[in-house]
Amino acid sequence: MSSEDLLTIRQMCDEFDVTARTLRFYEAKELLFPERQGQKRLFAKRDRARMKLILRGKRFGFSLEEIRQLLEMYHPGAAQKLQLSKAYQIALERLGDLEQKRADLDATIADLRDQIKWGERLLESMPPVPHTN
Repeated sequence: MSSEDLLTIRQMCDEFDVTARTLRFYEAKELLFPERQGQKRLFAKRDRARMKLILRGKRFGFSLEEIRQLLEMYHPGAAQKLQLSKAYQIALERLGDLEQKRADLDATIADLRDQIKWGERLLESMPPVPHTN
């Protein structure tokens, strides 16, 4: 692998808008596997691809353990269909959770709008507040 294919921790931070602490945390959780040259960490294309998946998984609300399971599934071979089926099931479950949260949030917003309208009507029916100077 040529050195042009490797990114430093600072370059990774800039590319993914994360902190060095975040990258070290993902490394400690065995989600990323940078090359080590002394204290220096160098990230390969594979690490960058994994980082994209980690951030996407976080955006979708997956736990780090779910993200780890999904990352471990991407090994070509005989078990690939089983791996993809598991990833598919996890994604369907997460989609269901997100849709339920959206429905709950929509109901809460509708209820709050009704309460605000009730408050507006009540305020309009009351006499004006006298001004004191």
